[in-house]
Amino acid sequence: MNGLIINLTHSVDDVDRTSVAIVIAGASVASSQETTVFLSSEGTRLAVTGVADTLHEEGFAPMSELVSSYIEAGGTFLVCSPCAKKRGIGEEDLIEGATIVGGASLVALLADGASSLSF
Repeated sequence: MNGLIINLTHSVDDVDRTSVAIVIAGASVASSQETTVFLSSEGTRLAVTGVADTLHEEGFAPMSELVSSYIEAGGTFLVCSPCAKKRGIGEEDLIEGATIVGGASLVALLADGASSLSF
């Protein structure tokens, strides 16, 4: 892969941290890096349709703009399966560009040489 994986463990519980992560993801994909945001723990909520519309941290573009720009540029979201299940989130709840996956998917990307950041 030789791209970037951003592990995001926050969303509605820390909009500042979430905004920074998605800005970095957007910059990565805009720089022609294969970019994946892995949503785990509370981060999984960001993949639910409509949630990004409710988030806006002062000093940043609205979360809905950050997320849509990231997806339109070719970025993807992988959603931790047990984390989503714990929160009652199913495939039918997800935004375009997001997929529920098991941990093996993340491990495979890392084993392929992807760098990672965690927020």
